[in-house]
Amino acid sequence: MTVATGAEIADRASRVLARPLTINGMTLRNRLVMPPMTRKFSPDGVPGEDVVAYYRRRAAAEVGLIVTEGTYIDRPAAGDSRRVPRFHGEDALAGWRKVVEAVHAEGGKIVPQLWHVGMTRPEGRGPSPDAPSEGPSGLLLNGEAAPNGRAMTQEDIDATVAAFARAAADAERVGFDGIELHGAHGYLIDQFLWERTNRRTDKYGGDAVARTRFAVEIVEAVRAAVSPDFPVIFRFSQWKSEAYDAKLATTPEELEAVLRPISEAGVDAFHASTRRYWLPEFEGSDLNLAAWTKKLLGKPVITVGSVGLDGNFTDAFAGKGAPVRAVDDLLDSVEREEVDLVAVGRALLQDPEWGAKLLGGRTDEMTPYDAASLMNLH
Repeated sequence: MTVATGAEIADRASRVLARPLTINGMTLRNRLVMPPMTRKFSPDGVPGEDVVAYYRRRAAAEVGLIVTEGTYIDRPAAGDSRRVPRFHGEDALAGWRKVVEAVHAEGGKIVPQLWHVGMTRPEGRGPSPDAPSEGPSGLLLNGEAAPNGRAMTQEDIDATVAAFARAAADAERVGFDGIELHGAHGYLIDQFLWERTNRRTDKYGGDAVARTRFAVEIVEAVRAAVSPDFPVIFRFSQWKSEAYDAKLATTPEELEAVLRPISEAGVDAFHASTRRYWLPEFEGSDLNLAAWTKKLLGKPVITVGSVGLDGNFTDAFAGKGAPVRAVDDLLDSVEREEVDLVAVGRALLQDPEWGAKLLGGRTDEMTPYDAASLMNLH
């Protein structure tokens, strides 16, 4: 078998990923996505001019779709950092409007990721002492009760669903191109989906399908709050932030049972979060989680997970001739329409022009990712 050289892979990548794609009413200029990455650059939750410049740089460098860092919905226990941006309050929304205008001026598209962290802190507190953490059953990701957390009441659930819907409507109002719901990594929506954190005995608990009810209600409320052609993306994962081997589904059939009700509620695309995009999701198939999602549901998918971080990948794109089969396989998957979009996270964080360098054949100029400089990168 002939293995492609780095230069050949770089040329092929520029062609395969440069093609446009339409998701509902949003047409993207290429297949490159910047996924959400928490930066904590927004004092009191308000994105400023440095945040505007941060997103503008990536849009100017040919990123087709930008998904913002997670943004807190209007719920007291939605998050605990006053430097993570809010998606409520006219001061924060005015900052986001400037971000949108900057990205659009560079020809890019942008969606906010709407977020509620749920039960994620051992001490079980939200941003203030009078806002305890909340989740489906008051349990942390390890299955233990949080000392200061609580299980959500029906009133809490209704208010949270409404807060997601308001945020989606605000996103459309200030000019965003769609929204992404954060249903991954052990945060609130995912906590309802996962049997370890959802022990409820009412209509929101039970088997895998019953546990989707909270997510379904959010999607339905969001869909009703925005225009029919306004895209709704749903991000999900098997792994959790404290449990990398966690599984919502161990077979394709179980995965479909979880995702189909959410899909039918009004999701236009899925963002399947994995830590390594090249790993097969189920035995007997080479398909990763995103490809299985597309196969089961037939909707556009974003694949993500360490794209651009492998040393051989960098060597090949730097023209050193190293064979990179995994990247070749990724491009095969895009060409076969098993996956539709490729999200590049930390590599794009390190090098804002990563996308332009890839699509423009300037891969020898790419800056390798350096974890030590992570928090200072803009």
